[in-house]
Amino acid sequence: MHADNFNPLAKTFYRPIDAALRWCELVQYEAEIVKADWYCPERLGSLFPQWPCLRANLERLYDAMRNGELPYGHFGISVPMGTPLESVSLTVRHADLRLWMQRHYPDQRPEFLFGSDNDTHANINPVAYLSLHAERDALVQECTKLQRQVAERQALALEQRPLSERSEHTLLQIIGALNYTILDVSPAGKPMSVLENQAAIVDAITARFKDIPGLSKRTLDAKFAAANRALKKTT
Repeated sequence: MHADNFNPLAKTFYRPIDAALRWCELVQYEAEIVKADWYCPERLGSLFPQWPCLRANLERLYDAMRNGELPYGHFGISVPMGTPLESVSLTVRHADLRLWMQRHYPDQRPEFLFGSDNDTHANINPVAYLSLHAERDALVQECTKLQRQVAERQALALEQRPLSERSEHTLLQIIGALNYTILDVSPAGKPMSVLENQAAIVDAITARFKDIPGLSKRTLDAKFAAANRALKKTT
């Protein structure tokens, strides 16, 4: 980093209290604040009632992390969103905090994140930023939609691809085995099913799935016949 751009208030990552007190411009009281029981925003509010923004900003940070808006980590190491929050070791990266602030509080530009008023980006119009962000979100949604459509078309093309001779033979064997099992009897001589024969199986399927293409009586009879032949070849 160039010496002219050095920001003494910035860190690579922050504990929530570090970020909250910098957001409130209370760095001169940092030693006093961090010694307190700051893990609980309610407790912090009672300890420092003269700085209500301290509690408010700390609650905003915790809320953003709980709701998946602000990535976080443990002792500076990022963890997946949804990982239980442990206040003692909880940290937020500078870059993630800056992006979150730009998105959710574009009218606020605390110096520890954005530098002095002479920063190149300090004069960005919040309305213009929100407009650009909305356009970016719309583009992301459109790209996601296109990716989903491509995936659906690829899946459909895969489903419509003709089966290989080996794959078809395997499926026929499975159908034949199921047919045989349904019509078989147990070692005690009891029927495995209430369906007495193949015709009864076909009638049951056509009655239950009458509106599904490919499950007509004619098709089922042909497939069962082929399945029985395929199974007999291997037994």
